[in-house]
Amino acid sequence: MAAQQVVLILDFGGQYKELIARRVRECNVYSIVKPGDITPDEIRAIHPIGIILTGGPNSVYKDDSPHCDKAIFSMGIPVLGICYGTQLLAWSVGGTVAPCAAGEYGKTRMLVKPSSPLFAGMAEEQIGLMSHTDQISVLPEGFVSVAATKDCPNAAVENQARQLYGMQFHPEVESTPNGTQMIRNFLYRVCGAVGDYNLKDLEQKLIEGIRSQVGQAHVLLGLSGGVDSSVCAALLSKAIPGQVHCIFVDHGLMRKNEGDEVEQAFKTRDLHFIRVNAGERFLSRLAGVTDPEQKRKIIGAEFVRVFEEEAAKLPNVRYLAQGTIYPDVIESGGSKAATIKSHHNVGGLPKNMNFAGIVEPLRSLFKDEVRALGRQLGLPGKFVARQPFPGPGLSVRIMGEITPEKIAILQEADAIFREEITRRRIKADQYFAVLTDTRSVGVVGDFRTYDYTVALRAVRTSDFMTCEYAPISHKVLGLVSSRIVNEVKGAGRVVYDITGKPPATIEWS
Repeated sequence: MAAQQVVLILDFGGQYKELIARRVRECNVYSIVKPGDITPDEIRAIHPIGIILTGGPNSVYKDDSPHCDKAIFSMGIPVLGICYGTQLLAWSVGGTVAPCAAGEYGKTRMLVKPSSPLFAGMAEEQIGLMSHTDQISVLPEGFVSVAATKDCPNAAVENQARQLYGMQFHPEVESTPNGTQMIRNFLYRVCGAVGDYNLKDLEQKLIEGIRSQVGQAHVLLGLSGGVDSSVCAALLSKAIPGQVHCIFVDHGLMRKNEGDEVEQAFKTRDLHFIRVNAGERFLSRLAGVTDPEQKRKIIGAEFVRVFEEEAAKLPNVRYLAQGTIYPDVIESGGSKAATIKSHHNVGGLPKNMNFAGIVEPLRSLFKDEVRALGRQLGLPGKFVARQPFPGPGLSVRIMGEITPEKIAILQEADAIFREEITRRRIKADQYFAVLTDTRSVGVVGDFRTYDYTVALRAVRTSDFMTCEYAPISHKVLGLVSSRIVNEVKGAGRVVYDITGKPPATIEWS
């Protein structure tokens, strides 16, 4: 079998680098993300059919801005720059980049040249999402402009002879309606892609990777019942049947009735299923803790301790498996990224773990790929389509200190909201309730109350890297609010979160 084609994405600090990788994979071409300072020799070892340079917040002409080895542009490998990546490309090969007279932000009308491979088969008028205060003021020798806006004459540039291309706008986002087709054109018309990336082949490669890593050793998996851990469990059981022990740690921070649902769904499968009721243990560790980062790390560490204790009771358990997926890794930060938040299966693991290694077969996959793989593995639709749920559970949806009273309020309020959204078939990709730490005065009958405020969150997203709030009708919101304040003791007020991502994250903490 021939080696799989790969497109290399070089990161220069752009917030959409993962989305670029996902768009490339949607075009049936495998993609990987590497730091922008990768060496030419490292690139040659990867054998990419094309290179994409991401956007970024810097000005390329400043000394402290991230740059790449200029030899990349003479390697004979097609290159596509996006936003900052376009400016970097032009600046590196002799062009001039300077501040704009007027910056461009948001959806922008542009005229493109269909004669360019990037825009082949497209109408001359297109919309592109702009976000820049610098632009290419003087083109490098041999380059021509193939797209322009009212304020940006070089909205897309190319040198077909050298296979170097650039887009000042962002083709990877939904706000550029034909952006995916533009990326597809680069992949297939310029890079010569054959489209050899598909889930069937991927499943077999993941299985082979698991077998190669663990051999005959037994593997311990924390099974939450969420999409990621469920797909991980199904994949592990197929790869190494009889060697997988799934521990479901009920930390007392699950959604309403979720613990029993998970046990019912997995205890009869071909897995060694163990349920640990550890709610009191986790609550004691979280007593007095209000900082969300600290909550995540405490829960992550406690998870591992529970795993180690249970693993000691099992024969030949040498590996810890996790349902880590690509966005978990990115958002947990690293040497070249700012930490947005730590995920319990990435940032909170103690250094003295008693395992030979970590098995993370889904680590390179996006959520939509994980769901598709789960369907392919025959998991029930209920679990493949399950609402995303953070590993630390309701702890990150409860603002302030966690108490049994707060958990009970949030479980009931969240169940009502999810029930009404599902019943009315509201178009939202993720929806849940948050218990704020704000209390306000209310009146019930003839009595004054001082109860908590519940915040509702529902978003639309195709990638979970960006989102917009779901425009739920006031009628439905009013009904949900009425049910919560009337049915949930301790909930006295309901608000709806209408913030997108960015600037907010989907979760509140």
